[in-house]
Amino acid sequence: MAQEPLDGMSGSNPPSFIPSGAPRRRPSAPKPAAGAQPIPQTFEPKGAPARRSSARTPQESFGTQPPSFSPASAGQSAARTTAGRHHTTIGEPRSESLRTASVPSSGMGGHRPASFSQHAFGASGPSPRPSRSGRRGAIAVSPKRIRHRLLAVLAAIVAVLILLTFSLVSWVNGQLTHKNMLTSMADTPASTWLILGSDQRDGTAGTGSSKDIPGSRTDSILVLTKPKTGHSSLISIPRDSFVNINGQDMKINAVASQIGYKALTSQVESITGMKIDHVVQVGFGGVEKVVDAIDGVELCYDRTVNDVLSGLNWKAGCHQADGATALAFSRMRYSDPTGDIGRAKRQRQVLAAVAKKATSPQVLLNPAKTKKLAEAGLSTLTVDEKTGAFDIAQMALAFKAASGSSGVTGTLYYTDIDYRPASGIGSCILLDGTRNTTLFQQLQSGTHDPGTVGGL
Repeated sequence: MAQEPLDGMSGSNPPSFIPSGAPRRRPSAPKPAAGAQPIPQTFEPKGAPARRSSARTPQESFGTQPPSFSPASAGQSAARTTAGRHHTTIGEPRSESLRTASVPSSGMGGHRPASFSQHAFGASGPSPRPSRSGRRGAIAVSPKRIRHRLLAVLAAIVAVLILLTFSLVSWVNGQLTHKNMLTSMADTPASTWLILGSDQRDGTAGTGSSKDIPGSRTDSILVLTKPKTGHSSLISIPRDSFVNINGQDMKINAVASQIGYKALTSQVESITGMKIDHVVQVGFGGVEKVVDAIDGVELCYDRTVNDVLSGLNWKAGCHQADGATALAFSRMRYSDPTGDIGRAKRQRQVLAAVAKKATSPQVLLNPAKTKKLAEAGLSTLTVDEKTGAFDIAQMALAFKAASGSSGVTGTLYYTDIDYRPASGIGSCILLDGTRNTTLFQQLQSGTHDPGTVGGL
């Protein structure tokens, strides 16, 4: 039994029901009967409601649309537009010519079948692609990419800093003067520096009064200790401390000039019970240059002094001292009622003030001032055969910690400040060996409380 054709369709399937790949045919219009008005062709399927009037709106001429002819929503159209590709449905040939063909919209209510691409309705060129200023341009840079860029910048900065550091280290090592001053004593737990202040009395600028005898003496002897844990310490050894080397009586400040620096280092190790890791000798003439390089330091002394031998003219209180004043402040002892003990205390004060200001941001962040300080300091240093730039930097940090509020400072313990041996070497300071041994055991283990130590 023949299937009854849909009304107005002349037995032809709607275009959307044409099998995929089959050629599309234009439906042939039925021939009107003689004398009859031709019936306009519509897409109204069989079973559509009766026509109400001859004047129909475009929507009414369609009747009930099959699902395949439902108009695309605005959202669907936008989605297909941004996808950047043509949408092909079943029954639509993949021919570019059909996709680009213009389809009139009359009689379709302004809607297009869903099976047709957006380009099929009046577009004359290729399907538009999303602009870079549109959806793609609005995408922010991913956090992962930002992290990669930051890491690249940090890596470049680190590389530059490493290069500058190695250049600086190489330059510092080239400025140092080395001398054999270490012994073969076994290592002990703490890091230690023996700091020697040499007063070269040859009449040159910054080396003392011309009334002083020619030659040199180790007028300042300090032991800087940095334990693995605990408080750093800076302890002075009085220059007139009595020692006996191979049966010969002498003051400790004459050991280096008469026997040698290794002998002096050995005596300090005997007193402290610790291995000396580094020896740094500072000429007093360099103190003046260093202090001037950092534009002076603040010093305090509670006595008014006018000392001819050292050249110190001081009014009781705290004052900003230039290099010449700081040098005289470090050398004066005859106008001090405590003699060499008082001088050692003032020397520690000068060195602590220099270390504090030299490591301050106002100096370290000023390249010109830093360079001036380095040149002034390094020109007056003599170090042992193993000490380098890193050891000097560690010494400066340990010195600052020891001279601060959490450090341990002072002098050795002694039993007699005016000891006169029979050898006739004059007035000496007789050290308290037992108490000093206990002191340095605590200092190298970091168990000693902060504060001032030593004395009678």
